[in-house]
Order: sequence, then C-alpha cells, then structure tokens
Amino acid sequence: MAEIELKLEISPADLEKIALSSFLGQPAATLELHSVYFDTGDCQLFDNGFTLRIRRSGTKSIQTVKATGSNASLFARSEWETPAKTNTPVFDYNSPLLNRFGPIERDLVVQFEVVTNRRIWNMTEGAASIEVAADSGTVIAGDRQAPFHEIELELKGGEPRQLFALARKIDAIVPVKIGVQSKSERGYRLLSAMRSAAKAETIDLEPRLNAGESFRMIALSCFRQFRLNETLLLQRGNAASLHQARVALRRLRSALSLFKPLLDENARRFSDELRWLANTFGEARNLDVLLLKVADGELREKLETARKSANGGIVEALA
Repeated sequence: MAEIELKLEISPADLEKIALSSFLGQPAATLELHSVYFDTGDCQLFDNGFTLRIRRSGTKSIQTVKATGSNASLFARSEWETPAKTNTPVFDYNSPLLNRFGPIERDLVVQFEVVTNRRIWNMTEGAASIEVAADSGTVIAGDRQAPFHEIELELKGGEPRQLFALARKIDAIVPVKIGVQSKSERGYRLLSAMRSAAKAETIDLEPRLNAGESFRMIALSCFRQFRLNETLLLQRGNAASLHQARVALRRLRSALSLFKPLLDENARRFSDELRWLANTFGEARNLDVLLLKVADGELREKLETARKSANGGIVEALA
C-alpha cells in the first residue's frame, strides 16, 4: 500500500510550542520508537530504491520495506509491513525484495539506527482524517549522530490537499518548512561524506505517464533540490548550495513555462515569485563568482562585506 504524508521540518522550541498548544490538545499516544535499518555492505537496497527496517515500540516489532526510488513521489511512497518475530529481517513475498534481489538476507548488516520520541494526535480537516505525529529523535550511524525535529501529517482518509490545509494552520502558529528527507535518507547521508550542495537527481519519465504526471514528477524533483540546498544554505551559507538552489529555481521556472498549456492562472503567479527569489539570490551569486577571481587585499575585503550583506538578504527572503 502507499502512505500519503506531508513532512514538516521545525525547530525544537517550536515543536514543543505546537505540541503543547490548544490547537492540538492532548496527544492520543506517546511512543518510544527504536528503528534499525538494514542493507547489504554495498547498500544494494538503497541504491535500487528501497529501504528495510525493523521498528520496535514496546513489545511490538514491525518490519517495513519502503520504495524510495526516483519514481516514488515526495508525498506518497509504497510500503509493505509485516510483523517481525525476531530482530533479523525476513525476505518473503509480502514485499518486492525477494523477487528483486533474491535470497540475500545473509548479506544484510545493520547500517544505522533511529531513536524517536513520538506524540500522536488524530485530527480532522474538512472531511479528511489526519494523523499528526510530532517526532524528536536522533539518527545514529557508528560514531556519527544527527538530531531531527519534525511533524508528520499522514492522511488516513479524505483528499491529500487537506494535508496542506492543516499544514497552513500549523504554520500560522509556528514556522515550518516542507521536509523532503526521510529518516532513512538522513541515516544514509551519515554513512557518506558531508556534502556542500545537492545537485539535481535523475528523473525517470516512463512512456506510460501522461503530461500532467510528468510535470508533477519534474516539479517535485525541482522542489526537492531547492529544499535540500535551502537547508544547506541556511546552515552554512556556502557558494555551492546557493548556486544549486538557483539551479533548482531555474529548472522549476522552465518546467512551468514548458507545461504552461496544462496549468491554471496560478502558474504565472508562481513563476513571478520564483523569479523574484532567483533575483534575490543573484547578487550573492555574482559576488561568489567575483571572489573566486580576486586575490587578498582591500577589494576582496569589500567584496566579502558585500557578500555578507547579500547573504542577510537571502536569509530574510527565505524567511
């Protein structure tokens, strides 16, 4: 089955604020989740678009396989769940892994773990039923760790657009950003070298897709690239993430132009806003290029001062 969810990234303080607010009320449940992710030593599962975990909550354990490949939507991913009797993964025909990879259970090793404190609320938005989960936790891969704080809105019944309606209400109380990284992706990133920017990922447009579905995949890919670089840009303010964020905006504006006959009047508004944001990035990008060509001295100091000011404008625009 496919789960449809919207992930919201949030600061630790704001997560507590919304969790304790009258908007959500008392949580229906509070859980301690311990997830162990498995893969082969050379990460065959992840490289081919799948993750495999066993999650324990109390005395209950569930094995979950998720599709994460380039054709998996940002908001809807196929998943297969089965009860886990042991801490060792089992390949059977309840998921696609056995058909895809054969009996490779003996090649699986623990790659990383995720410890999560989760509070759950059951909400309604319009005619939709939505499970709201406030997660705080840590991804652990060997001696490397990464904390995370996020809200997951999972559609239990109704229209997916209601997820965004509820997200807007949350954003009116505390600032949030749409999240594009799963917990598993955070773990796999800990296994590799820290990156300074995120380039565009491959998009597999299959012949069976119509133009609308193709546009959706392209737009989501552009949005994901932008959000990954926005996070890096706000954390480090480096030239590479700024450049790739501009690339993502340019790709998305090109898609809006190419698919214009399919889109409504909102497309022009989006394109104008994206142009404004790209222009806001432009001054800083030009200064980055100049700084690569200027030696130490008075001119470089002036350019670095101007670059710092331009970066402040970017932070303000993104907020």
